[in-house]
Amino acid sequence: MKNSLLQKIIFSILFIAGINNSFAQSAILSQDAKVSVLTCGTGNESYSLFGHTAIRITDAPNFIDLVYNYGAFDFNTPNFVAKFTKGDLQYFAVTHPFNDFMNEYQYERRAVYEQELNISLDKKQQLFDNLNQSVSSGDSHYTYKFIDKNCTSMVVDIINKTLGTQAIVKKTDTDITYRSILYPYFDNHFYEQLGTSIIFGTKVDELGTHIFLPFELLKSLKMVQFQGQPLAKESTILLATNDVPENSLWNNIYSYILFLLLIVSINKKVLRQFYFVTMGILGLFFIFIGFYSSHHELAYNYNALLFNPSLLILAFYYWIKNSKMMRNLVYFNIASLIVYLVIVANKAHLLIVLPLIATSAFLLIKIILRIQKNKMHTNKIRA
Repeated sequence: MKNSLLQKIIFSILFIAGINNSFAQSAILSQDAKVSVLTCGTGNESYSLFGHTAIRITDAPNFIDLVYNYGAFDFNTPNFVAKFTKGDLQYFAVTHPFNDFMNEYQYERRAVYEQELNISLDKKQQLFDNLNQSVSSGDSHYTYKFIDKNCTSMVVDIINKTLGTQAIVKKTDTDITYRSILYPYFDNHFYEQLGTSIIFGTKVDELGTHIFLPFELLKSLKMVQFQGQPLAKESTILLATNDVPENSLWNNIYSYILFLLLIVSINKKVLRQFYFVTMGILGLFFIFIGFYSSHHELAYNYNALLFNPSLLILAFYYWIKNSKMMRNLVYFNIASLIVYLVIVANKAHLLIVLPLIATSAFLLIKIILRIQKNKMHTNKIRA
């Protein structure tokens, strides 16, 4: 018993640490080997809102129980934030002992589901070899893209490569947009929902035909057929959680509405200018990031019609009380709001931006009414 345990420890150390890669990659799986897809539940942190996908290889006679995770990145990468924003950040695969992997998700109180694949032993061996080759050769390194290239799509790609066909394809929600698919993941995370709604451009309004989220893969695997049989067995729950996301005192729609109500109800010029400047700066950021970043999700962002950079110019002329320029800019922004409202009328984020549309429209119309009132007053004095 002690010798068996010692063998297991030695094998795991050699395998994970890569001290003897040739041995690890030449390991021959036994008839008892199992291959499965792990789907990890969502968490409360922004990086964990969408869950996670990994591959598990289990072979008890060979003391193998490993998880291959394509979601790793190095926080010590030079210019980390700039590279992530630009879309140049490299992600890569790492291996974990299964127990270590599960301990992490147990600590984070996130559920884990397993779907064993119905594939032949030679396909299991081929997938095992492909995974080891990917990790050891650096082929696992990839440039992260939110929809097109992530931990889930990489798992789909390497399994399809092993099967020699596009067996795993999306089976659900192909008639709704990526934006609509993402929306429910932000329950009890209001400002994250608002932020992603306004920073994403036209790509996320395309129909969601590509598997890019872990639970989309889980649902599709239940329906995929390979060689006349279901590719995956019924999913099993490895780790259950009954946690309900806590309601935040500030991260909710009520604080959002309260803030906007304060903007429109407090009759202070400096508060309105703050609103216009903030909206304009955000609009400039959306336009800049759309050109700068390689993330296609950020390009062609029509939300800049609401967060209009011309509001910065309006704030300046509002401050120096240039009525003519103010009027022209107000009319331009009202026209932009009308166009924007038409664009988002059938989009998933209509309701979340509607208070901002109403606030902007109210403040703009109020400026026009003030200009008209001052003009009438001036004409009356002249008369």
